[in-house]
Amino acid sequence: TPPPAPLANAPEIDPIEGLKALVGAPNYARKHWVWEQYDTQVTASTVRTPGHGPGIVRDLKTGKMLAFTSDVTPRYVKAHPFEGGKQAVAEAYRNLTAAGARPIAATDNLNFGNPERPQIMGQFVGAIKGIAEACTVLGMPIVSGNVSFYNETDGQPILPTPTIGAVGLIGPGEALIGAEVQDGDWALMIGETTGWLGQSALLAEAFGREEGQVPAVDLAAERAHGEFLREHSALIHAATDLSDGGLALAAFEMADSAGMGVTLDADDVGALFGEDQARYLIACDFDQAEAIMAGASRAGIPVSQVGRFGGNQVSFGGASAPLAELSELYRSAFADALSLDGG
Repeated sequence: TPPPAPLANAPEIDPIEGLKALVGAPNYARKHWVWEQYDTQVTASTVRTPGHGPGIVRDLKTGKMLAFTSDVTPRYVKAHPFEGGKQAVAEAYRNLTAAGARPIAATDNLNFGNPERPQIMGQFVGAIKGIAEACTVLGMPIVSGNVSFYNETDGQPILPTPTIGAVGLIGPGEALIGAEVQDGDWALMIGETTGWLGQSALLAEAFGREEGQVPAVDLAAERAHGEFLREHSALIHAATDLSDGGLALAAFEMADSAGMGVTLDADDVGALFGEDQARYLIACDFDQAEAIMAGASRAGIPVSQVGRFGGNQVSFGGASAPLAELSELYRSAFADALSLDGG
């Protein structure tokens, strides 16, 4: 696979306009129109319904809970198949961990173009190698899967899409991390931010650009940060992983779900929309935040306060907009893009 063009210059955009470009795009708009088409309450065992991270069901006999997710970032895989394969597994790991679940297994759904073309076969092989390395380090064995080749239209292949489905376990008595932010909660970030914008969602959606290399996936950091979060799950009101759209999109999605505003201290495009890996955003009160930060200091885990939840505005540095305005765009853009009446 030829390397992507280098990212010549970092884009500049008003932070709120950048957020609007993401939440107004079908790829990142809320997908409630889809899951409202079917029954998500299965035999009263559903613990967490769609729209709040991984789906979670409870085994009524044992009290165990299972969390499910599926993830992949095709533009990453196209730009760097090995790192893109690793990232698909790492994001699935983070999604499960953000709910308090311990990832235990995965399945793969490998979708590619014509493997008779060397570039496509190179994508396939590279992605498999990345998936294998990540599954080994993160303790998520592949237990099943399938391969779909020749996905093309008029000779044009789909983006390489090695989707990872993963399952995590929350045992009886173990803490499920909630999904509800509380007014006045601190916003803490686990992980380090360099402002990586290569192949980012912002670059693609706001500027129509596919440049730069993908963010590197440090699997040791992924595991360490995930284990730290699970060890402190009882201190957390809500959590999400940071992936497409970076800190800005993650914070907005948590605020929208809670129906309250959020203020982030950063106003730099890289800090807000960069897609550095091995990161989580968590919401907790002051005392919980102090305990988490003290524990992080002892464990050598990077944790920092990045803002607060509350009010009715979404504010990034000096830029702000009403939450209601942004939520309306977020909740209508998908149906509007597909001309779904009553979306």
